[in-house]
Amino acid sequence: MQIPESPNGRAPLLEARGLSKRYGSTQALDSLDLAIEPGEVYCLLGPNGAGKTTTINLFLGFAAPTAGRALIAGLDVSTHDRETKERIAYIPEQVMLYRNLSGLENLEYFTALGGKGSPGRERLAEILVEAGLERDAVDRRVSGYSKGMRQKIGIAISIAKEADALLLDEPTSGLDPKASNEFSGLIERLRKRDVAVLMATHDLFRAKETGTRVGIMRYGRLVTEMSTDEIGHADLERIYLEHMHD
Repeated sequence: MQIPESPNGRAPLLEARGLSKRYGSTQALDSLDLAIEPGEVYCLLGPNGAGKTTTINLFLGFAAPTAGRALIAGLDVSTHDRETKERIAYIPEQVMLYRNLSGLENLEYFTALGGKGSPGRERLAEILVEAGLERDAVDRRVSGYSKGMRQKIGIAISIAKEADALLLDEPTSGLDPKASNEFSGLIERLRKRDVAVLMATHDLFRAKETGTRVGIMRYGRLVTEMSTDEIGHADLERIYLEHMHD
């Protein structure tokens, strides 16, 4: 499958070139070609085992490709591990934080790990509020946070890190409709800052609402992709179900 031509000619921040991953006899990802530019939100749809999480893991350097390349800002993840990790942030389905620390203390810690220095507690507190956390929750222990609040800490980490690209794996799973809608709003704000977003999800509605493009995966292959401007919710559901038939 050929990568679609860029609508504005900008260099992609996230790019897969013939990216493949095999685990024993299982082809988890098969010759993925993908390019995501600054300001794009690309949603990967597909059932469990379709290759969505494998794609995320290859960009993160959690696994080595069997073939092909995963590139971040033009750098090969396999040979530029440190440099590429500095450019990205990652929000998994369950954001792992230190339960006995406050939201602000967690943000201070993970910002320090990013290696760019801390902008200071006052600015970090502002970033948490900017990411949607209530101000009175900033200094509370994370052990009392809901899942939606923990996801907002993840967004705050990406803002504080000044990440160029954000990778998300089922970030809205288990969120109630209000929290899920708030999360979509935060992603839209990052998109307007020219962050490139790759999100693996089962949520067709959220993919249509949040994404600028969607790609449908099955058996490790990207079978089709489309712009969300060109389709409605019912169209996306129909196309998805058509590709799920044997």
